[in-house]
Parts: sequence; structure tokens; C-alpha cells
Amino acid sequence: MSLPRPVLRPLHAAAAGALTAASVIGVSAPAAAAPTGSADTAPPAASTAAVDRPLVIGHRGAAGIAPENTVSAFKDARAAGVDYLEIDVQLSADGVPFLFHDNTPARTTNVAEVFPGREDDPITSFTWAELQQLDAGAYFDQKFTGERIPHLDDAAKIATVNTGVYIEIKSPTNSPGIEQVVADALEQDKDWAKLLEAGKVTVIGFDETSNRTFSELAPDVPLQQLTGTVPDTATLERWAGFVDSVGTNYRALDAAGVARVDAAGLDLGVYTVNSPEAVQHVVDLGVDMVTGDFPVQTDRYLDGQDPYPADHGVVIADSVNNVPGDDVQPETGEHVVLTNTGTRTVDVSGWLLRDAANNVLAVGENYQLAPGAQLRVHTGPGTDTADAFYNGGTSSVLNNGGDSVALWTDEDTLQDVFAN
Repeated sequence: MSLPRPVLRPLHAAAAGALTAASVIGVSAPAAAAPTGSADTAPPAASTAAVDRPLVIGHRGAAGIAPENTVSAFKDARAAGVDYLEIDVQLSADGVPFLFHDNTPARTTNVAEVFPGREDDPITSFTWAELQQLDAGAYFDQKFTGERIPHLDDAAKIATVNTGVYIEIKSPTNSPGIEQVVADALEQDKDWAKLLEAGKVTVIGFDETSNRTFSELAPDVPLQQLTGTVPDTATLERWAGFVDSVGTNYRALDAAGVARVDAAGLDLGVYTVNSPEAVQHVVDLGVDMVTGDFPVQTDRYLDGQDPYPADHGVVIADSVNNVPGDDVQPETGEHVVLTNTGTRTVDVSGWLLRDAANNVLAVGENYQLAPGAQLRVHTGPGTDTADAFYNGGTSSVLNNGGDSVALWTDEDTLQDVFAN
């Protein structure tokens, strides 16, 4: 797709002071190869004013190109030159701080094979030794087979004084005492201490009570209150008594919300911003921090480079998440629209569409997309035609409330990211 040169806005003082220049380098893993731009337009001109760009935070490391909350994802975020990588910390049944997002192990591990019948058990009901028996990488791609659930301190070992860490205290009611465990780790572990001294650690969380507790335990550690939408002025003023910043869903953010946060003296971050167009939208609003699953591409875009240089000309034109009637009804259910914007026919057989939760739709065999042609890739059943392929699924994949979808070639190269 044709992308404009990023138009960057000045940052709030606190975020500008924390900003470090990010060097953009290639990512070694094939899965991290940058995806498509336009087949017939040059990349945007490079931006030179580093202080005018928001901080870039890699969501769960780099969850769009590697299994979330794993060492591989952390290394990919670091290699991208992002300012911070973001992690989710919980406590095992025997009190060990580990990195995992979901409340259960079902979605991102092989728990059904290792511990049959415990798929829907709380992830915090597993001991550290049991957690270490789970594979946390193969669900994303077979090349990540053998990835383990990391310890909290593993993130500090990978981070640097240039690539810091956002530590989200996840579901604190499921991990009683986790605030003290995190505070102790930051104070006692030499790797965390080094990052703290460099100003490269921020603790974040949705639970206001938990955040207040942490602020009392570690008042010098920057703290961010997460929220689905920017609240009213009175709430923001209350939060300003114990946090330094607010993080919110970018889809619900408007200029009035930005103004309220600014008036409260807080910095503003947004999540989970995955497409260049969405990045430009929040830059235009004047946010200070951008968290996303594709930090490599975000960083490239903010540097004025083409985020998708491995160009095949095929892009995601639309994601039709909420159709009239049943989302997976035959023939007319939810689907993603691919368009060939290039000048040559492209074989898209075996290409994949992956959403933020790692739901996958595939393109079948013998699909040649001519210049200007479109292909609808449906979740549900139907009759395959030259311009439609049906995965035959029985349940909805695409999030009706808004989603991002990534396009991958059959050679495991990221081609495009679409957000609606």
C-alpha cells in the first residue's frame, strides 16, 4: 500500500526526556522479515528528528512476528531497536514470577499434551517446574518449538540500557503478593538494577488497587495506569497522585481524551497499534508512547522508511469482521480481502492471515492473483471460486470490535498488516 511520510508531533516533556535514539537494524529470523509496501511507489523519506517521535514499545516482545512473551520475541524487539519491550508477569503456584499473558495455558502452549485435562486451569495453579514442561513456541510456528515460559529475570537479561522493559502486573488478584515480588526483584537483581539506573523500567497495570500498592512499595519506579478508555478529569487527577502515565486503547482515543491526559500532567501511551496507518493516526493525536505487535515495522515507519520492503504487491484491502447474520454463515460470512496492487501476477497459494490472538486463515492451492485482482479469504464454509476461498471454519475468528490481521507468504515473510 502507498504510505505517506510520517508526520511527527512534539512529545510531552517526560516522554521526550526518556527517549533514546533507536537504531533500526535487520532482524535475523525469517519471520521478522519486513512485509509489503506499494509495488509502484518509493518508500517515504526518512525522518531525522528523533525527539519528535513517540517511544516504541514491543507488545509482549514482538508478538506479531514471534511467540508472545518468549525469549525469541524479546530478542526480536531488541534487534528492532525499540525503546522498550513489554512483558506480562504472574506468579506460579509456588511463588515464582513468570512471563505469560493469558489466565489459562490453552491458547499458547501444548498443555493438552503434557497435562491432559488442565487446559482451562488457571495458569497460576501450575508450579514453576510444571510451567517449564510446557512448549510456548510451537503454537505460533514449528520453528519456535521448544520455547519455554520465561522467568521474570529473563527479560532483564535480554534488555539493555537502550531497550528497556515495561512490566505489566497481569491479573494481580490471581497472584497475591505479586507487587512485592516485582518490587523485590527490581531492587535485588543486578540486571534489573542496571536498567532502573538507566531509567529503562516502567511498571504498568489495569488494576488501580494493585498500582497503588506498587507505588507505595517502589515509589521511584515509573508507573502507568492502563485503561480501555480515557476517563474523566476527576479520575485522571486521582491517578496523577500515584502514576506517571496513562495507557489506553487507541481505537477509543480522541483529541479530547489526549487533552484531558495532558491537563492532568500525565504522559499518554496507546495499545495495540499494529498498522502504519494506525501509527500515523496516533502520532497525529500527539501520543507519547506506541505499543504494538510489530515494532520492527513501526520503527521503520517512524524513521521514514518503507515498513514492508519485501514487496510482492499484495496487500490486505479490508477485513470484513461483522457481516449481517451469522459471522460464519456459508458463502457470505466474515472474510479478509486481498488485493494485488502490483504489476505482475502473484501466486498466493499457502499464504496465511494471522490475527493478534494467532487465529489463522489460509489461502488454498492454485490461487494466482493478477494485477488489480481481489481475493476474499473466508473463515466459514462456501464454494471456492477464482475470487473467494473458504476455510470451512465453524466459529468466528475476526474480532467484531476491531482487529489487526497480518499477511504472510508461504515462505514465512510478513507482507502487510491491516487494522480496522
